[in-house]
Amino acid sequence: MLGHPFTVLSTMVALGILAAHYTVGHLRIDTDTTNLIAPDAPFQQYRRHYEQAFSQDLSTLLLVVESETPELAKSASRRLLDLLSNDTDHFNSVYTPNDNEFFRQNGLLYLDTDELQTLSNNLSAAQPFIGRIAQKPNLTGFFSILEDALKATDKAATEKNQVVPIDWASLADKVSLALHKTLNGENVLLSWESLIAEKKRHSGKGFIIVSPKLDHSDIRPAQAAIEAIRKAAADIQDPGLPAVKVWVTGEVGLEDDELAGMSSGTFTASVFSVVLVLLILLVAYRSVLLTVATLLTLALGMLFCGAFAAIAVTELNLISVAFAVSNIGLGVEYAIHFCLRYRDNLNAHADKELALRDTFMTVGPSLLLAAGTTSIGLYAFIPTDYKGVAELGLLAGTSLFICLLITLISLPALLKILPAPRKFGLEKGRHPLSDLSRKLAALPLRYAKAVSVATLVLALISIILAFNVRIDFNPIDLRDPNTESVIAFKELMADEETTPLTLNVLTKDENSTKILQQKLSALASIDKTISLFDLQPTDQDEKLAVIEEVGLILGSQGQQFPQLETDADPVPGITRLIKAIDVLLPQKTSDRDRESLTRLKKELGETLTELEARPEPSRKSFVEKIQTALLGTLPPVMKELSVSLEARNISLTDLPPDIRERWLSKDGLFRVQIFPKKDLNDLANLKEFIAEVQSVAPETTGLPIIYWESMKEVVQAFQQAIVIALVAIAVVLLAIRRSFPDTALVMATLILAGLFTMASAVLTDTPINFANIIALPLLLGLGVDNGIHMLVKLHSLSEEENIYQSSTARAIFFGALTTSSSFGGLAFSPHSGISSMGLIITMGIFWIMVCTFIILPALSKLILSEKEDIRLR
Repeated sequence: MLGHPFTVLSTMVALGILAAHYTVGHLRIDTDTTNLIAPDAPFQQYRRHYEQAFSQDLSTLLLVVESETPELAKSASRRLLDLLSNDTDHFNSVYTPNDNEFFRQNGLLYLDTDELQTLSNNLSAAQPFIGRIAQKPNLTGFFSILEDALKATDKAATEKNQVVPIDWASLADKVSLALHKTLNGENVLLSWESLIAEKKRHSGKGFIIVSPKLDHSDIRPAQAAIEAIRKAAADIQDPGLPAVKVWVTGEVGLEDDELAGMSSGTFTASVFSVVLVLLILLVAYRSVLLTVATLLTLALGMLFCGAFAAIAVTELNLISVAFAVSNIGLGVEYAIHFCLRYRDNLNAHADKELALRDTFMTVGPSLLLAAGTTSIGLYAFIPTDYKGVAELGLLAGTSLFICLLITLISLPALLKILPAPRKFGLEKGRHPLSDLSRKLAALPLRYAKAVSVATLVLALISIILAFNVRIDFNPIDLRDPNTESVIAFKELMADEETTPLTLNVLTKDENSTKILQQKLSALASIDKTISLFDLQPTDQDEKLAVIEEVGLILGSQGQQFPQLETDADPVPGITRLIKAIDVLLPQKTSDRDRESLTRLKKELGETLTELEARPEPSRKSFVEKIQTALLGTLPPVMKELSVSLEARNISLTDLPPDIRERWLSKDGLFRVQIFPKKDLNDLANLKEFIAEVQSVAPETTGLPIIYWESMKEVVQAFQQAIVIALVAIAVVLLAIRRSFPDTALVMATLILAGLFTMASAVLTDTPINFANIIALPLLLGLGVDNGIHMLVKLHSLSEEENIYQSSTARAIFFGALTTSSSFGGLAFSPHSGISSMGLIITMGIFWIMVCTFIILPALSKLILSEKEDIRLR
C-alpha cells in the first residue's frame, strides 16, 4: 500500500462510493420502539394480546382541548372532531370518549343519585332566572334581573325563592371580571353551566383520541398527522372568543416530541462537537494535513460501516443508530494513535516511508488487540434480550474492525501522498512544560503505595455508593419537561380521573369479569375498576323520575330556550342597575357584599363611558361583545340540558358500537380497566400496585407494567452483558499477553473506572435510565483500549522516557478528549435522557483517564516491579 498509494486510495474511494450507494438504497431507520426490549417476555406477550383485542387504542394521539369555559371546550372539540374526521389522508379514525350523542342524551343517568338530586335542586332554584331571561334574552333583560335580585336580597333576605341561580355577590364578582376583561380588549365567556349546574367534576377540557397514519421510514412518523392537527386547531379558533388550546400528547405525541427534541438538540450538540473535535485534532497534531487525513479516513470508514449495517440489520432502531457515534469516537482514536506515532517517528527518521512503516509495525498490533477486546465487550450484548442494544453491539463491535482496517490501509497511503508535516518541539529539557511534565510523570511511581491505598479507599466508598444507584423506570422523566406532550401528560397524571397510568386485563365472560372486579376492588392499592357492565347505569327508575321532575320544573324554557336577541340600547338597563347599587350599597354590612357591589359599579360605569365614546357601528359590535361575554354560553347550556332531559332507560345492548368495542372485543373478550389509588411516580407505590394486581390477574398489562418490566429487562440485560464482557476480555487478554499480572492490571483499572462512574452518578443524583445506560458499552470499550495502550507502553518504556510526553499517552489523552467532546455537548440538551447520557459519558471518561494515567502506572510499579524496572520521569 505504501508502494502504490494512489492505487490503494482510488480503490478504497471507489469501494466507498459503492458502499454509500448501497447504504442509501438499503438502510432504513425504524422508529417503532415497541419490540426493542424483550419482545418474547411474558409482559410483551400480554401487551400484544391486549392490543390485538383492542387495536383501536394502539399508536394513538390524545388531544386535550382546553378552554377557560367548559362550553367553549365542548364546541371547539366538536369542530375539531369534524375537521379531523374528514381528513382521511392523515388519520385512520377519530373518537371522543366523553362527548358524543349517546352521553349527551343519557349523561345524567351516570351521575350518582345524590349528585343528580343536587343538580335538580340547583335547577329548581335557577328556574326563576331561566324563565325571566328566556322572555328577554339580551343585556337589558339580564341587567334588569340583576337589579331585581339586588333589591330582593335587601327587602327579603329570608326569602327562599332566588332571582339568580347563585348568591348575588358571587355572580356580581363573575360579571365584574367578565366586564373588566372585555373592556381591556380580552375575549371572555361567563360559564353558565358552572353557575347553574355547579358540577364539581367538570373541567374546561375535551378529549379526542386520534389514530394517525404513521410513516416509520421517517425519523418522525407522526409529523404529518400532527401538523394537520395544528392546522385544524388554528382553524377552529374564533377571533371573537377566548383562545382554545389543543394539547397533543399520548403515546405517539410523546414519541414525536422526543424525536423532534433529539433531532434538534443532537444536531446542535453535534455541530458544537464537530467544531470542538476539529480544534482538538489541530492542537494534538499541530498540522492541518494530519487533521484532514484523519477526517477523510474516518469518513471513508463510516461509509463501509453504513454498508455493513445495511447488510446485517437492514433497519436501524433508535438505539442501534448510536453505533455511528461509538465508531466516530473510537475510529478517531485509532487515527490519532497512528498519526501521533507517525509524527514522532518523523522526528527520528528523515525518510517519510520508513517512518510510516515503523508506525504501522509498532501501532498496528496494539490497535488490533484493543479493537479485539473492545469488540468482545460490545459483542457481549448480542445474546441479551434487549434487542436495541443487541443490534448496537453487533454493529458497533464489527464496525470497530472495519474502522481499524480502513485506518491501517487508507491512512498510510494518504500520508504517503501528503507532504510530511513540519517538525515541531524544542530540544529535550528546554520545553517550558517539560519539567512539570517530568515531575507529574514521576508521582504515580514515587508514591505508588499511597496511590494504591487511596485507590482502595475510594473503591470501597464507591462500592457502598454504587448500591444506591437510582434506576428511573419512567420514560416520561427522560423527555424534555417543557414540551407540550409532557406537560399535558403530567397534568393528566395529576388527575385520578384522567391518569394514563392504569392497568388493563382481559376476561372471557360476564361472570369472570364481575368476580375479578370484586377481587380487585378489595385491594388496598386500587381506587376503582371499570368494565362494560359499569356502563349500564344503576337506579335508573329513580334517576329517570328525578329527570322528569326537572323537566316539569323548567317547563317550556327547558325545551326551547330562545337565542340571544341583539340589544339596541343597554344603557338604560345599566344606568338603573348603577342607581340601585348606589341606593343599597350604604345599607350593606358585609365587607364582601360591599366589595362586590363597588367593583361591579366601577365596571358598569366604565362600560357606560366606553359605550358613549364609541360611534356606530363600533358601538353595536361592542354591545354584542359584552352580550356574548355575559350570556353567550346560556343558550348552548340550555340546549344541552334539553337534550339530557330526554334520557331513557338503557341496557348494555343500547350502547353505541363505538363505545361497546372499547370494552368488548370482536372475539368476545371483556376489558377491565384498573385505576391506582396512590401516586405511581413513587417507585414503592408502583411496585405495590403492580404486585397486588398481578396477584389476582397475572396477565395484566398497561403502561405501569410496561415501564417497570422494561426497566427490569434492561438492567438484567446489561448486568448479563457486562459479566460476559469482563470475563471474555480477561480471557482474551490472558491468551494474547500470556501474563496474568498484565490481565489483572487492565481489568482492575476497567472495573475501578466503572465503580467510580457509578459513585459519581449517585453523588450527582443522576439515575440510570433507558438512555444513559447505552453509554456503558462505549465506556467499556474506551477503558479497555486505553488500558491496553498504556500497559504496552509501560512495558516498552525506557528509563529516560517521560510517559506523558510519549505519543501513546498523548493519543490516549486526545482520543479521550475528542470522545468526551463528542458527547459532552449532549449534557446541555433539553432532553433529559440525552443530557444524562452526556453527563454519564463525561464522568466515565474522566475516571478512565484517572485510572489510566495515575492508578495503572502506580499498580504497575507494585505488581511488575520484580519483573521489570519501570521508572517514569
